[in-house]
Amino acid sequence: MKICIVKLSAMGDIIHAMVALQFIKKEMPHVTIDWIVEESFKGVLGDNPHINNILLVNLKKIKKNKSEIFTQYKLLKKYSKNNYDIVIDAQGLLKSALVSKIIGAKVIAGFDKDSIREGIASLFYTKTTHIAYDANTIDRNAIVLCKSLGISINSNMIAKKEKFLYATSYVKGLCDTFNLFVIGSTWESRNYPKEKFIEIAEALQTTTYIVWGSKEEKQKALWMQEKSPYLHMLKKGSLDSLKNVISRCSLLIGNDTGPTHMAWGLNIPSITIFGPTPINRVYITDINKVIKSKSEVNHYKLNKNDFSIRDIPSEDIINIAKELTLE
Repeated sequence: MKICIVKLSAMGDIIHAMVALQFIKKEMPHVTIDWIVEESFKGVLGDNPHINNILLVNLKKIKKNKSEIFTQYKLLKKYSKNNYDIVIDAQGLLKSALVSKIIGAKVIAGFDKDSIREGIASLFYTKTTHIAYDANTIDRNAIVLCKSLGISINSNMIAKKEKFLYATSYVKGLCDTFNLFVIGSTWESRNYPKEKFIEIAEALQTTTYIVWGSKEEKQKALWMQEKSPYLHMLKKGSLDSLKNVISRCSLLIGNDTGPTHMAWGLNIPSITIFGPTPINRVYITDINKVIKSKSEVNHYKLNKNDFSIRDIPSEDIINIAKELTLE
C-alpha cells in the first residue's frame, strides 16, 4: 500500500502530525509512506525511518510570482504518477486539499467540514474524519492520519510515544550540560519578554544557549548574552543541527513555536510559555510542562493583540524548571 501525507507547514504542525507515523508503521509495517511538505521544512522530516520519500513543493513562491503556479502544478502532476492508494490531507486548508486532489488517489482523506476552519476543503475528500476544531492539536493530527487508515489510537498511546525526530548532524563546541531558550515566534504577542528570560537564566545558573531565527531575534539574543554570563547565542544552523542540539539539552524553555515543540518530539524536558494561543497545542507530560497567562483564548479567533504573556512571573517558570531539573 502506498500512502501520501499532505502536511505542508508550519514546523510545529508538522511535528504534531509526525507522531502518527510510528502507530501507522506498527499496524502496517510494509506500507510505503511519502510526505509532501514545503521545501523550507524538509529538515524537520529528514532521516525519519518511517518516511520513504519527502516530496517538496514551494507554494509560497506563488505569492511573489503568480506564474510559479504552473511550475508547482507540474511538480504535483509528477508526484501523481506515484499511483498512491490513499492521499491524506492532515492540513485541512483549501490549498492542501487542492494539492491532494492534483496528486490523486483511489481515496483522498481529510477532516470533515465541521472540523476545519476552511470547510470547503472537505469537498475534495472521498473519506472524512470528524474531530472538534478546538480539540487537542496533536490528537487532531494523529487521529485524522490514523483513522483514515482504519487504525485506532488514543491519548494514552500518544503520551507514551517513542521519540520521532532524527538528526545526522553533530554540533560541536557545546557544554556537556546546558539548557535552551527559544525566544522567537511568528507573532510578537507570543514572545515572552527577553528581560524575564534573563531572570530565569540567572536563577537557574546553568549554561543556556539561545535559539534564534530572524534578524530581530539575533539582535535580541546578542543583547541577552551581554546581560548574563549564563547566556550564549547559538550559531545559526540547519533544522537538522537544531534537532541535534535540542536532543542533547537538559531543559528547553520557549514560546509556543516550532523549535519548542521539537523537545516534545525528542522526549526532552520542556516548558512552553503561552499567551494568546491555547495550551491544547501540546501534550502535558511528566517532563513537558506549560504555563499560560491569565487571558482567555478563543480557539476560533486568536487575538494577536493579546500581550498577556508579558505578565507571567518569571518566578513561576523558574519553579517549574527547578522541579524538572531535579527529577
